[in-house]
Amino acid sequence: MDTRSPEAATNPPMATTAMASTSAVGEVSGVVPEAGGPEIAFFDVETSVPQRAGQGHALLEFGAILVCPRRLVEVASYATLVRPADLGVVSAMSVRCNGITRDAVAGAPYFREVADAVHTVLHGRVWAGHNIVRFDSARIREAFAEIGRPPPQPKGMIDTLPLLTQRFGRRAGDMKMASLASYFGLGKQRHRSLDDVRMNLEVLKYCATVLFLEASLPEVLTVENLVGGAITRSQVNGAASPEVPKPEAKSSPDSSKRQRTVSRVSNAIQAGDNQQSIDPAANNEPVELISNMEEMKLDASTQMYANSSAFSGFLMPDDVSTEFIKIYVPSSNQFAQRTYIHHKDSLLQLCCTSSQVQFGVSTKFLDNAGRPKLNIVVDIPDNIREVLEFCDGIAQRSSQESGSTSEWIPMVKKYGYVNRPVVRLHIPTIISGDTAIYSTEIYQKEASGNIKKLDFSNIDAMELGSLFVRGNFVDAFFTLELYDYQQNAGIRLVAKKLVLHSKLL
Repeated sequence: MDTRSPEAATNPPMATTAMASTSAVGEVSGVVPEAGGPEIAFFDVETSVPQRAGQGHALLEFGAILVCPRRLVEVASYATLVRPADLGVVSAMSVRCNGITRDAVAGAPYFREVADAVHTVLHGRVWAGHNIVRFDSARIREAFAEIGRPPPQPKGMIDTLPLLTQRFGRRAGDMKMASLASYFGLGKQRHRSLDDVRMNLEVLKYCATVLFLEASLPEVLTVENLVGGAITRSQVNGAASPEVPKPEAKSSPDSSKRQRTVSRVSNAIQAGDNQQSIDPAANNEPVELISNMEEMKLDASTQMYANSSAFSGFLMPDDVSTEFIKIYVPSSNQFAQRTYIHHKDSLLQLCCTSSQVQFGVSTKFLDNAGRPKLNIVVDIPDNIREVLEFCDGIAQRSSQESGSTSEWIPMVKKYGYVNRPVVRLHIPTIISGDTAIYSTEIYQKEASGNIKKLDFSNIDAMELGSLFVRGNFVDAFFTLELYDYQQNAGIRLVAKKLVLHSKLL
């Protein structure tokens, strides 16, 4: 049954046209079959970047390839720029994102003029693409709704972001297309629709090949052999402590879904980037409960920090009243990096003492400059969990009220068979010229109770990892930074000070 409007029915799709030119209906290569064919439609859209609360994404480009499901070869393609109703939505930020300028779309057809072609390519086929469930397919539905037409309907959906995250694991870091392409040496992602879908298909082939080879010789081609294990050395005790990660391909569905976000760009924004999830390598290990001796040290640590000017300004969880927690969003800003959480009249900064490290520093996740994204996962007591979950709730509501459509990534996760609450603490770095230093102050608390600051001459992720190994205890002083980036939003916990406990003899 043809679901197109009567107006569309009078304009037959270019289903049997073979050409390689640019016209009012876009750029076509090969013979685009009628809607509902057996081909898989890999597609991608490029949009404007919203500049204010409540502003949506304007469609700027649509691109798709039709792929034979048996041979995985491209049989046809279609791509077109799309002129938005208001050229003003093509901001400088939008141009930086995908390179599509106002001049480029000024002469392009409106979506109404290419809707038939898009419908023919997509309707009744299996849809495939990277993050299409949450982003691309939503933009297609919006575009058809704006012109008063029913959208194309898929026969099935293959979203390669959660699929590869779950099956292939975290080997390529945040599992974004750019990271996957870099991992397999396929070059840089262009962020143009047709180029991106072709890269998507190639990435899928590479991932499938690796998984096929591993399944053929599971005892030889393990993930540890392919990506390497990490050996760390405890500088506190001076003894070697090997920590070999388990195969990430066996990560749990929840952890794999969340890690999608490790985005991307500067440290200030990367948090959203899916680093918020628990590392899958640790998910199935038993949780060691805090010993009585460590619990006894809690009160002493609390009193010590309360009397120390070096750690002033950070609140213990019992000193926080949720009724005084407020979200502050400057009137000139959309919910983003300049959104703050206040307690009474000050920025909310928290202290959590004697937290046990459940997963230490990993060097596998890199930013765009190739530097490791440094963070640790620690458990937290119920009183600080309640504060963080309250902040999470009001921040999420603020995000939604600002018009954000990003997926909210919770701060607090459940870890281990006892569902212990844990959080990820980020250790940012400061870059100055050719040098980089930790912006987090790192201390060591000796058995005598004395605290000394550790000095690092340079950034060394392996050295840092040897300090924060699983089972060690730390006192954490952190701030809450809100982010909303590339369809992910949440609160990032940024460590300002970390005090490492010397192990008891």
